[in-house]
Amino acid sequence: MTQPRIAVLIPCFNEQAAIAQVVAEFAAALPGAEIYVYDNNSTDNTAAVAAAAGAIVRGETLQGKGHVIRRMFADIEADAYLLVDGDGTYEAAAAPAMVAALLAQRLDMVNGQRVEAPVEAVGQGAYRPGHRTGNRALTGLVRLVFGDRIQDMLSGYRVFSRRFVKTFPALAAGFETETEFTIHALNLMMPLAEMQVAYRERPPGSASKLRTYSDGLRILRTILVLVKEERPLAFFAGAGVAWALLGVLLAVPVFTTYLSTGLVPRFPTAILATGIEMIAMLSFACGLILDSVARGRLEAKRLAYLAIPRWQG
Repeated sequence: MTQPRIAVLIPCFNEQAAIAQVVAEFAAALPGAEIYVYDNNSTDNTAAVAAAAGAIVRGETLQGKGHVIRRMFADIEADAYLLVDGDGTYEAAAAPAMVAALLAQRLDMVNGQRVEAPVEAVGQGAYRPGHRTGNRALTGLVRLVFGDRIQDMLSGYRVFSRRFVKTFPALAAGFETETEFTIHALNLMMPLAEMQVAYRERPPGSASKLRTYSDGLRILRTILVLVKEERPLAFFAGAGVAWALLGVLLAVPVFTTYLSTGLVPRFPTAILATGIEMIAMLSFACGLILDSVARGRLEAKRLAYLAIPRWQG
């Protein structure tokens, strides 16, 4: 039986303080795996330190994690892909079990769910309250729309099958790429699993690149765009209901006056209410039409997914 080709993918930007440790830990945890570090315009010695630690170092000039992921997935050939942030916050000890689960259970994604351990166990800066709260809210929104199968949507520690990697569109530019991972898997109803992993503090000299509010808003925008693209009937029907209710609220006093006096003295309000109800009907119609388009796109994505051979182990 042939052994699977395993690639460890590490996107990096100014992680000189952590990258040598990350490369060493994953090389020890997954002997025989190829360790790739993609440097994203670092201004320190990240690339040199990674190369000295034994990683295959490449670069991506377009700034942003999403751009790095797109380049990695296009360039690298393997049977199983382990993606992990290069900041040293994820434990390499969980990697063998995650890869084994992917291969043995024929999964397409294994997500590393960060354990919410006490501060003294993971460090003061490991999982900040703002990030934890935002993750819960955004993950809850995705679970509500696309299915309750993932608990930690924004984890930076995952294992993918070749089928997943070679059919993933990778349209995001920044940290919202994790949202795309999750929705891509849920929308195609891929077999997936989630395993708990310890989340630890960054090593001294390493700083988070995630901006809580601006990146959170970008992730929320990505979710809304993907809901519109993948669930257009729900998206436009919801907008239609909101418009219809607004039209009814405006029409109630006009209709009440008409029943009492037989007159319609508030023509502008009556015309506005009528226009809003027409917008509501158009929104419903757009949802119905785009739902058929989305179904055709989903069928095409599913066929592209099935065209990629699975590793035969």
